[in-house]
Amino acid sequence: MIAFHDISKSFSGVPALRRVTFAVPPGHTLGLVGENGAGKSTLMNILGGNLRPDGGRMRLNSQPYAPRSPTDAALRGIAFIHQELNLFPNLSIGENIFVTAFPKLGGLPFIHRQTLRRETAELLDQVGLPLSPDTLVERLPAGERQLVEVAKALSIDARLLILDEPTSSLSARECEKLFALLARLRARGLSMIYISHTLGDVLHLCDDLVVLRDGEVVGSGTKAEFTMERMISLMVGRSLNQIYPTRRLRQERTEPLNHALTRPASTLSPTGGEGWGEGVRSTGSLSEEPVKGSAPVLEVRGVSQPGIVRDISFVLHRGEVLGLSGLMGAGRSELARILFGLDACEHGEVLLNGLPLSTASTRRRIQSGLAFLTENRREEGLCLEASIADNIALVSLRQHTRSPLRLLNREGLRQAVSAFRHAVRLTPAARDEQPVKILSGGNQQKVVLAKWLLAQPHVLILDEPTRGIDVGAKFEVYQLINELADQGAGILVISSELEELIGLCDRILVMSHGEIRDELTKAEFDRERILRAALRDSVAI
Repeated sequence: MIAFHDISKSFSGVPALRRVTFAVPPGHTLGLVGENGAGKSTLMNILGGNLRPDGGRMRLNSQPYAPRSPTDAALRGIAFIHQELNLFPNLSIGENIFVTAFPKLGGLPFIHRQTLRRETAELLDQVGLPLSPDTLVERLPAGERQLVEVAKALSIDARLLILDEPTSSLSARECEKLFALLARLRARGLSMIYISHTLGDVLHLCDDLVVLRDGEVVGSGTKAEFTMERMISLMVGRSLNQIYPTRRLRQERTEPLNHALTRPASTLSPTGGEGWGEGVRSTGSLSEEPVKGSAPVLEVRGVSQPGIVRDISFVLHRGEVLGLSGLMGAGRSELARILFGLDACEHGEVLLNGLPLSTASTRRRIQSGLAFLTENRREEGLCLEASIADNIALVSLRQHTRSPLRLLNREGLRQAVSAFRHAVRLTPAARDEQPVKILSGGNQQKVVLAKWLLAQPHVLILDEPTRGIDVGAKFEVYQLINELADQGAGILVISSELEELIGLCDRILVMSHGEIRDELTKAEFDRERILRAALRDSVAI
């Protein structure tokens, strides 16, 4: 169906692809995996006509293929479904599907609405989405929007479908529905290139695999030739014996809480303070429970908002990694937004280090030591056009000003930004003045982490902190979380991946229908028990 022969591409003299060669047979699904920055997106942009290669050639259906634009690719039957969906929320399903090729009313410049609805209904039937063509996309959950994207691809009679992280925003049930659809499309002869960091899905769905590292093919073959361990080893160039790094057992501390991550706090803080905790010592002794004896850092008492969450109460201790599990729509992200002051709370109390925050603004909560890494980093966590340095400094400018005129201490800020970009292991190839949009997804996530770490929070709320990033970057994020907990910060991790919560957390809370239905300590972690609590009132078990 499609064959790449010695495809090479460089940017400003830096190779992004090096003689990439592989092929996708008709009716096959090929899994394309690699770390962020391995060259996957560059290769797909060449396939889609957004970029031209410096060397090499492609063949489509055994014919020479060299698209000059995305339109050329679409006309040849190549369709893309991106991680960031290309849909207009304020338009209907039908209008989104045919936005570039509306059926016309005769020779007149008017949309033939009847034809639009009929053809949209036929496409929705093919993807198993029983909705009216006139339904606005903004009313659809993530899983149904993904199916609209597939219908949009089928509308151009696609023969090759490229899926880039298609499940990153989907629930388990929505994933199953998408996988069943992809199986039907493959049975009809459609070829697919499936790009994902969820390696279990790749092994489940794909016939063949290609692994990229540093722009080169480092492994290829049928899926029978691959195990999870071999894929990871090829991707990162080394063996990761543990996907989840071991937590250090904390001892009583006298050094500044951010000492292990950065240079001494006095060189980072304009006040010369001690960073996290301002000299507060961890009282936990060496034991199998990392947080045993630790003081509460965040207390949530009876938080309720009608239709969203009800009577939420829990305590997050200093040095604890607390997981929040539940199905999509259980209220996890909504609770995080309430705790951070972004959404209203009708009843209940939120206390940080014993101080009430229930009536405090988001700005005040940040100043008090609360941080929130949103699940939507591109729209809510970053200013994509701004530089890497400006994004890291975004919430900490007030800390780097001089009284009384509040003038910015640029040199002090530059040093702090440099320290924290090294602390999160941001790629050395990226310069501080470059726009953050040029970074891979994993490095963008590290910029968001650096932004909040520079603010020196006592509590970090992390909503899907590893969504859409590769296994190597995930390992580094897990290491950062452990280091922060070891230094006394309280970490609340929201994740749709049960394995991630089980491997990372000291304790897990399970939400369903806006309520906490179960609480498990490390010794009680059990996948079936967590799922039962999450599914309570949803299905009969």
